[in-house]
Amino acid sequence: MKFAITSKGDSKSNTLMHKMRTYLLDFELTYDEEEPDIVISVGGDGTLLYAFHRYSSRLDKTAFVGIHTGHLGFYADWVPEEIEKLVIAIAKTPYQVIEYPLLEVIIRYQHGGKETRYLALNESTVKAVEGTLVMDVEIRGQHFERFRGDGLCVSTPSGSTAYNKALGGAILHPSLPAIQLAEMASINNKVFRTVGSPLVLPAHHTCMLKPVNEPDFQITIDHLTLLHKDVKSIQFRVADEKIRFARFRPFPFWKRVHDSFVAD
Repeated sequence: MKFAITSKGDSKSNTLMHKMRTYLLDFELTYDEEEPDIVISVGGDGTLLYAFHRYSSRLDKTAFVGIHTGHLGFYADWVPEEIEKLVIAIAKTPYQVIEYPLLEVIIRYQHGGKETRYLALNESTVKAVEGTLVMDVEIRGQHFERFRGDGLCVSTPSGSTAYNKALGGAILHPSLPAIQLAEMASINNKVFRTVGSPLVLPAHHTCMLKPVNEPDFQITIDHLTLLHKDVKSIQFRVADEKIRFARFRPFPFWKRVHDSFVAD
C-alpha cells in the first residue's frame, strides 16, 4: 500500500507525522506523495481540507483518514495517543470505505471565457466585492427569487456543521446526496423579499446564481478565497465525485455532532 501524510505544520503535528511515517515504513508500506492509496491528515479539519484539495484529482483512488491534534474534528477521528493502533490498522487491516457527497461549482464568464470548475468538501460562498450582493436564484432552470443581502452559502451535508450552521442552516447527515443553500443577512421588507429559510436540494436539482448588476464576486471554495470577474453565472449541484474516508472503526456522525455542540 502507498501512503502520504499531511501535517498542520505545528511542532506537535510534525512530530506525529514523522513518527507515523517511520512506523509505516517499518511495516514495509511505501511512501508516495504523488499517487497514495491512503492519505493521513495530522492536525484538524482544516488540514484534511488541504489534503482533499491537493488530491482532488484522484478521489476515486485515494482514501483519507484524520488524526486531530487540537479540538475534536468532524473529519479527524483519531487522537495522538492512538497512532500505534492506527498504524497497525493501516498496515494489517482491510479498511471500510465511507463515501461523502461533494459540491460541484461551475463559474461561467461573460464574453465567452472558459468556465472554471471546483469541488468543495464543506461549502462555497458568494459575496459582492463591495456592498450588497444582488443575485437572481434559479432552481432547476426556473427563477426562484432575487436575493439581496451579504451573501449566499452553498454547503455539502458533511459541511453543514461548519459555516452553514452558523448561518442557521440545518445539519444534514453526510450520507444524504444533497446540497444546502443558506442566506447571509438577506434584506426583507415591503419592496424586497426572499424565502428567508435554508433550502435543501437533492442530487438531481441544480442551483444557478445570475448577477443582476455587478459581475465581480468574492467566491470561496472551502478555505480558498478567490476573486472572479465578469461572471455570467455560478452553478451549484451535487458532484459526480465523492470523497472516500478509510474507516477502521465506527465514527457515528450524530455522536460527533453531540460531542461538538451539546456535550459539556
